[in-house]
Amino acid sequence: MKFDLHNVELVGQQTPDPLRFAFQRKKGPHAGGMMHAVKGEEIQTSLENAHSLKPQSALAPRCLYIHIPFCRVRCTYCNFFQYASSKSLIESYVEALREEIRWKASQIWTQAAPFQAVYIGGGTPTDLSAEQIRTIVSDIRSQFPLTPDCEITLEGRINRFGPEKFEAALEGGVNRFSFGVQSFNTAVRKSAKRFDEREEVLKTIQNLVSYNAAPIVLDLLYGLPHQTLDIWQQDLEDYLESGAHGVDLYQLIEMQGLPMAKMVEQGKLPHPADTQMKATMFEMGVKFMAKHHQKRLSVNHWASDNRERSIYNSLAKTTAEIMPLGAGAGGNVNGCQMMQTRDMDTYISAITDRRYPVTMMTMAPANRAVSAEVKCGFDAGVLAQHKLDRVAGAGTFAALTPLFETWESNGLVYLERSGSDIEGRGYLTLTVAGQFWGVTLAQNLIEVLQGTSGQTPPKTEGGMPSAMPSGMVPGKKMPVSMAS
Repeated sequence: MKFDLHNVELVGQQTPDPLRFAFQRKKGPHAGGMMHAVKGEEIQTSLENAHSLKPQSALAPRCLYIHIPFCRVRCTYCNFFQYASSKSLIESYVEALREEIRWKASQIWTQAAPFQAVYIGGGTPTDLSAEQIRTIVSDIRSQFPLTPDCEITLEGRINRFGPEKFEAALEGGVNRFSFGVQSFNTAVRKSAKRFDEREEVLKTIQNLVSYNAAPIVLDLLYGLPHQTLDIWQQDLEDYLESGAHGVDLYQLIEMQGLPMAKMVEQGKLPHPADTQMKATMFEMGVKFMAKHHQKRLSVNHWASDNRERSIYNSLAKTTAEIMPLGAGAGGNVNGCQMMQTRDMDTYISAITDRRYPVTMMTMAPANRAVSAEVKCGFDAGVLAQHKLDRVAGAGTFAALTPLFETWESNGLVYLERSGSDIEGRGYLTLTVAGQFWGVTLAQNLIEVLQGTSGQTPPKTEGGMPSAMPSGMVPGKKMPVSMAS
């Protein structure tokens, strides 16, 4: 195993303030290993084979991800926008989606074991009508084998999500709601193209919480234009006032070509926070949650009580298999990792012809479990020696000790050694700085373990990498727009 301890991009800078200056920037919104692409003509055959076989283990965790690619308006920071909400287009899409649900639910792989979690994301699933929400969730519950305690999450906006839709979702079987509030501050919200003023957002959340029917979880973004430290502090306070059962704190990841970047360039928006300011905001969030005794479920997710479990988000960072449903959905089945087409006509046509609407697919490498263990550990804030050695081979953790010691020296981790190598009970725990740079550290470690550190993926004739990252997490709008 080779790594260069003088490579600042790998080990970070030695600085009195690693939280803000350990690295120049984050490598990306998610960490991931490399996977080899499947040629277009082989995709259908590969997927037919994958779905016709039972999973290798009936005990392995599995999830469903359903994508609803419609939004009333595109948020300035979002790279997921596909289609404006149109009644006729949504009706055609829902019809095709229900057909895909029936088709895929009947397959051998699907019926071989129950699913632990279902995530209905987007887009904006709450732009569907009350009846469409009820129908889709009811279809999922009746067609797929689900565990008795299966977590079924509906993601969406507070805007136009009133009692009728909420009650329809509950009747269909939704037992968890995730709302992208991003900020409670009216000025910040309006600049990001979010509807509803602070008071209305708080009132709506408090009303949904008062049903006492399902956990209500919020997403908050830090680093948005106009979002000062005082406003961020108030956002945190408003989370507590809302009574929500949990919250995710996500860092804004600026992407070139998005509306926000263009508006900043045109002088219509102030620049969003730089890395150092976002590091300060992250630290504020961590301290705030600790002060108010919020239960930490991951480096960026907290729960106010035991009702919030965050099962899907936790499993999606492991080797759990995820069946994708809908245009733009991503997932993995029996070693096939795929992204379904975002084009509506192509999607509907494929479902009508009983073809998998997949335009991009890779095959999981034999060491996929290693990347998953690293991602899962860093998301939880601690990498365990016995877990890493179990999937990567005995002695792996010890072989990485020089790298871990350098990270420790740079203020990014605490290295806890066991009494002996035989016990294998060492732990690598992220400091607050390490948590902020966790995606970068995880990506660096994965590249070291795969022997690809510092390498650039080779290009195919079409200009796309011949090996593709496996870091996509279906659900949540994190893969390209934000991350912890």
